[in-house]
Amino acid sequence: MKILVVADVESNYLWDFFDKSKFSDIECVISCGDLKASYLSFLVTMLGVPVFYVHGNHDKSYGSHPPEGCDCLEDKVITYKGIRMAGLGGSMEYTGGLHQYTEERMQKRVKKLMKTSKNRIDLFVTHSPTFDLGDDKNGVCHRGFKAFYEIYKSTMPKYHLYGHNHLTYSSSAQRLLTYNDITIINGYNYYVLDYKQGSWSV
Repeated sequence: MKILVVADVESNYLWDFFDKSKFSDIECVISCGDLKASYLSFLVTMLGVPVFYVHGNHDKSYGSHPPEGCDCLEDKVITYKGIRMAGLGGSMEYTGGLHQYTEERMQKRVKKLMKTSKNRIDLFVTHSPTFDLGDDKNGVCHRGFKAFYEIYKSTMPKYHLYGHNHLTYSSSAQRLLTYNDITIINGYNYYVLDYKQGSWSV
């Protein structure tokens, strides 16, 4: 099946010039954060498929006005059409704001999630990248979490989807990375992930 991954910026192609016929084979949407709640509500309404999301560090309004009709993936495991997906939103702490975490606090969330998942996740969804895998060391804000390596080691997800570090930030930014057979995808703007029965493929 095909999964629409979105993150960080609202796509004009999806919002202002939406054409459902071009996305008729999409079976679910996954948001990696920092998107307007109204945008996600638009996608769930127009596409007519489930939308799962984690919080970005700028998604402060979600507390009072969450995306209508969408499912929050934070700190939990949700199974959809046989795919076990789990989410941990937020960024590295840089101002002490909402949805910001120190490495130690994220480590506690990771441990709790691993217990919930029983060490089996197909698709790992975060806002921030993993340390040294698609992150940016120029400032604390866009630094990745080392704690995510524990998820990799214990659950061996097929995919890790993330956002936060825009592909426009650096000429060396990469959409796709691999680590120990795990495909890591930056969902900036939008990306279509093609899932074939019995195996994952990009």
